[in-house]
Amino acid sequence: MTHVFEFLFWLGVVWLGYVYVGYPALLWFIGLFRPFHADASDSYLPKVSVLISARNEQKDIGWKITETLAWNYPRELLEVLVASDASEDGTDEILAKVSDPRFRALRLEERKGKNEALNRLNELAQGELLFFTDANSHIESACLRKMVRHFADPRVGCVTGIEHTLREKDDSGVAAGTRASLGYEAQVNALESRIGSVLVADGSIFCMRRSLFSTLQQDLANDFELPAHIGEAGRAILFDPLVVSFEKSTSSPTEEFNRKRRICGQGILGFWRLRNCFSGFRAWQLVSRKFLRWFGAVPLALILFSNLWLVSHAFYALVLASQVIFYSLALVGWSLATRRRSTGAATFPFFFVLVNIAALVGVIQALSGKRFGVWESAAHSRGSRVEIPLEGRSRPVAEPILQEQTLPHARSAYTESRPKRR
Repeated sequence: MTHVFEFLFWLGVVWLGYVYVGYPALLWFIGLFRPFHADASDSYLPKVSVLISARNEQKDIGWKITETLAWNYPRELLEVLVASDASEDGTDEILAKVSDPRFRALRLEERKGKNEALNRLNELAQGELLFFTDANSHIESACLRKMVRHFADPRVGCVTGIEHTLREKDDSGVAAGTRASLGYEAQVNALESRIGSVLVADGSIFCMRRSLFSTLQQDLANDFELPAHIGEAGRAILFDPLVVSFEKSTSSPTEEFNRKRRICGQGILGFWRLRNCFSGFRAWQLVSRKFLRWFGAVPLALILFSNLWLVSHAFYALVLASQVIFYSLALVGWSLATRRRSTGAATFPFFFVLVNIAALVGVIQALSGKRFGVWESAAHSRGSRVEIPLEGRSRPVAEPILQEQTLPHARSAYTESRPKRR
């Protein structure tokens, strides 16, 4: 039996090692032999449609629209489209006050979820490119130009950026863990981008050719489904580290657990439904970066429980002691995070265990029939009235559109496109 448990122990070690170290190392090696270089051009300026799905976003939607319409891009080549997914707060009233000919909005009278809202907006879009972002994401004025330049190369189908979490005075363990996780994902994206094959986009900031848009399924993640179809079409998917969105991270471990659970539940469902979109190299990427990681709690359990059997050996006894310390720190981190206190040295153990357990729970729920077509946004990640860091400086966020403060022009596109209530 000892040999069996040794096999299970090292299986778990190799599994985790491959997912977090081996896969990035192989990407780096492959990039040496098959690099992708896009023929970017700063003079390429197509029309762009910005699509925003909003559900009860009254805390953020005002400044979001103001900020987006103020981007450094030719006015006549930019339009902003917002869909209110049966919002029940003041979102619709804020949208009604926007009076800019580049802005249009619609309301879904019945709650349909983010993807159906985006499907409806795509039908209204007139741009050659579609830009996807979230209602609570701050994006710098020059980002759109940085992204668009890559599309001068007809081989490029999608470009994504990176999300940064905004630092606050009461920075929580969840926020610190999220920040570290996003940094790691950015490194992997950069390695995939070297070969023109980023696996997934960042939902808060990515852009694609509208000709490649395919109707979104209600219960899948759009930043996974769209790149899957774009990759299947043979187009390159790139990552630009200079294209950044800023969001306020949730400070609640429960909200973060539910967010990861939903993402991974949608992911495993997409893995099955979109399996025909992946073959060869892209299939290897999907298994290595996503599938094996969704089941990351399995190798953790293999290492721990096989270690209990092998504890009579000095090496395994030392490893078990390390695991006891690691999981104890994870529990301490959870306790501190639930009280909104800094987790310090417990941040990594706490966040690593949280996301792996959440991933497995999400996968099990999805396989059991649960769907994630609609969900509640994390309350603690909304209302980001803070300063955005900008090249070593800071600048305040755009002021929201409220009451008498409106954008130029008198015509309200919202009024024109909004269905009548019955």
